[in-house]
Amino acid sequence: MDDIDRKILAELQKNGRLSITEVAERIGISLSPCHRRIRALEEDGVISGYRATIAPTAVGLTFSAIVFTTLRESTHATLAAFEAAVLALPEVVSAERLFGEPDYMLHIVTRDLASFQQLYDRHLASLPGVLKMTSTLVMKSLCQNRPLPL
Repeated sequence: MDDIDRKILAELQKNGRLSITEVAERIGISLSPCHRRIRALEEDGVISGYRATIAPTAVGLTFSAIVFTTLRESTHATLAAFEAAVLALPEVVSAERLFGEPDYMLHIVTRDLASFQQLYDRHLASLPGVLKMTSTLVMKSLCQNRPLPL
């Protein structure tokens, strides 16, 4: 990856709807090499997709919580079962496996506190392999889906 690729990525992070012509003009290269580079970045998995970023509150998702989870054991089977169950919950908008304790951090978005409680009681409390869960509420979101510092 060179400086031109980084410039392409920076422009697409700012606005993924730019046409290839617009990207080429902004970084100062011709259309064909720009198209080849973007296609190569996509094929290499550097660009993993394009999507609209939606404001949660604009669609009625006004409640956000972080759930820290510690598993009973760290066997391959336990980790795989837990991760598969988490990925099946659309309310989990971000999930990270951590070093040390806790084992996982889940960012959950729901309509309201009652919806979160229902999700917790019906699904989170019965996730496979869980020893302990601790929740904290998000007071304010400062930044989300921030561009990578290229």
